[in-house]
Amino acid sequence: MSTNSKMSLERQIREQGDLVRKLKVAKESKDKGTNGLSLVMNFLKEDNLSCLNEYLSDNSYICQYQPTTADKNMFEYIKNIPLNNYHHLTRMGLCTFSQLLWQPRVISRAICTNFALLRPHQIDQEVKKLLELKAQAQALAGHNDENPVNQKFTLKTPKGTRDFSPEQMALRNSVVGRITSIFKKHGAVTIDTPVFELKEVLTGKYGEDSKLIYDLADQGGEILSLRYDLTVPFARYLAMNKISNIKRYHIAKVYRRDNPSMTRGRYREFYQCDFDIAGSYDPMLPDAECIKIVCEILEALEIGPFVVKVNHRSLLDGMFEACGVPSTSFRSICSAVDKLDKSPWNEVKKEMVEEKGLAEDVADRIGEYVKLNGKTELVNKLLNDEKLSKNKTAVTGLEAIQLLFKYCDIFTVTDKVQFDLSLARGLDYYTGVIYEAVLLGDTAKGEDVSVGSVAGGGRYDNLVGMFDVKKKQVPCVGVSLGVERLFAVMEQKLQAANRKVRTTEVDVYVCTAQKDLVEERLKLCNELWEYDFKVEYSYKKNPKLLAQLQYCEENSIPYAVIIGQSEIQEGIVKLRNVVSREEVAVKRAALAEELSKRLNDLNINGTVPI
Repeated sequence: MSTNSKMSLERQIREQGDLVRKLKVAKESKDKGTNGLSLVMNFLKEDNLSCLNEYLSDNSYICQYQPTTADKNMFEYIKNIPLNNYHHLTRMGLCTFSQLLWQPRVISRAICTNFALLRPHQIDQEVKKLLELKAQAQALAGHNDENPVNQKFTLKTPKGTRDFSPEQMALRNSVVGRITSIFKKHGAVTIDTPVFELKEVLTGKYGEDSKLIYDLADQGGEILSLRYDLTVPFARYLAMNKISNIKRYHIAKVYRRDNPSMTRGRYREFYQCDFDIAGSYDPMLPDAECIKIVCEILEALEIGPFVVKVNHRSLLDGMFEACGVPSTSFRSICSAVDKLDKSPWNEVKKEMVEEKGLAEDVADRIGEYVKLNGKTELVNKLLNDEKLSKNKTAVTGLEAIQLLFKYCDIFTVTDKVQFDLSLARGLDYYTGVIYEAVLLGDTAKGEDVSVGSVAGGGRYDNLVGMFDVKKKQVPCVGVSLGVERLFAVMEQKLQAANRKVRTTEVDVYVCTAQKDLVEERLKLCNELWEYDFKVEYSYKKNPKLLAQLQYCEENSIPYAVIIGQSEIQEGIVKLRNVVSREEVAVKRAALAEELSKRLNDLNINGTVPI
C-alpha cells in the first residue's frame, strides 16, 4: 500500500468519525430538549450544510411551508453563517426573506432541529461505514509489505553517520574541552542556532557545493534545509538581531550530502567548531588572531606536524584578471583551483578548458602561478611580477598578505604559516584573506595519517548584508575546525600507540572486604560525594574484593578505598593506589584531605586523560 493511499484512508476515518460524533451530539441535544446556540454550533458545520442543501433540492422547507416563531428567535445566533455554493439553501433563504424580510443567508432553527430527524437511521448507517473503514485499514496493515514488523532490513546507521562508543565519546569530550578553553582564552562567547534553516537562507552561499545541502520535506508551508555550516546561520543571526560587534564560538553538528570517507574523517553528519570575530576593525588584526588560535589548538591536541596555508581572494581575482579569465568565470575557475589539493594540475586544467570553456593558454598562465608557495619572500617577488604588479586588485591582496605575515611573526606562528596560491576555498561568501590548516603526517615516525584539511576559514565582509533589509554590512572573519577529522587522526594515533582511553572520570572506588557491609559502603560513598569526589561502588551486596579491584584496573580508576570490620572499629580506611597497588592506612576523618592531595599530584582530577 502506498504512503498516499494510507494517508487518504486515515483521513477518511478521521472525517467519518467526526461526522458520527456530530450526529450523536445532535441526537443527544434533541433527546434532552436542548435548543438555541449549542444545537446550532454542533450541527451547522460544512459537511451537514452539504447534506441539508441536497435535501432542499426536492423540498421547499423542512417541516412547514413558512418560517416559525422559533426561527425568528434563532436569527441572532445564525445570521452570519455564509451560504456560498449552497444554491438550494440560498433559494430557501430568498423564500423566507420574501415573507419575513430576512437576509438570504439566514437558516431557520426548524432546519437545524429537523435535520437530525431527516434520516432516522442515519447514525447507524454512518457508524457502520466508520467500522468498515477501520476494518479496511486493519486488513491492509496486516498484509502491508511496508509494515516494519514484517519487513526485513539491515540494522545500521545511515550512510555517512556513525555511533560513538564510550571510548570515542571520552576522546571527543576531551578534544572539545581543550578547543573550548582556547576559544574562551581569547574572549569568545557562545551562541546556538537551529539545526535547520529556511532554504533561501542557505542557497547561493556555497558555490558549486550548494548541491550538497540536505533539503527537508515541506512540513507546513516553510521550505527548510539542514544547515551546511555554522557561518551562514551566524550571519543570519547577526542580521536578524542587529548585532555589529561580537566574538563568538559555536560547536554543533552540520550536514552535507557528500560522499563519505569514514577513515579520512569525512561524514554526512559531523561537528564543526567555529570561532568568528564580527565588527569593523583595522586590517589583519582579527585575521591574524584567528590563525594564532588554529595553531594553538592543533599544538594543544598534539596532533602532529601541520601547516596553515594562506591566500587572499583579491589576489586570486587579480591573478585571474591578469591571466585573461573573463570576470563572469572568476567563481567557477576559483572552484576548479580549489581542487588542486586533491587532484593534479593536469586534471584541474582539463576541467577548466573542457568543462568551463576557458582558453588553454589562459589556463596555462594560471598554472604558472597556482604552483607557487612560500613565505614573505614569495610575496615580495609577486609584488614585482610583471603582470600582477600592474593589477590593482592583485596588489591589494599581496599587501594584505604581507601585513598578515608581519602580525603572525609577532604571534610567533610564522613557521607554521605558508603562502600558497593554489588555496582558493570555493565558498562564494569569502571576500578577503582565506586560510586552511593541513596535517602533514609525521614521516619521521613512519606515520601515514592521510586526512588533509582539518581547519579552514577566512574573511566574509558581505555575507551579513545579504540578510539585512537595509543591506548593512558587518565585516567578519573566522575559522572552522573539522573536529571529526581531528578525531579520526587521534584515534589512529592512539591505536598505533596501543594507548587506552579512560572512559570515566571516577576518582575513587569504595570497596568492602567482608560480607554484610553494604550499608557502611553506602555511608562512605555519601561522605565522599558530599566533598564532590567522583565515586563508584559495586551494586552487589556482598561483592568479592578481587572483583572490585579488577574493576578499578579495567576502568583506570586511580584509587580504591577499602573498609572492613577492623577498619570500621579503628576509624580508618585503607587507601589503595590502583596502579602501584600500594596501600596506606588513613584516618576516616582525614580521608577527603588526603585523597584531594593525591589526586592533585596525579593531575587527573576533573579531566579525562587520553
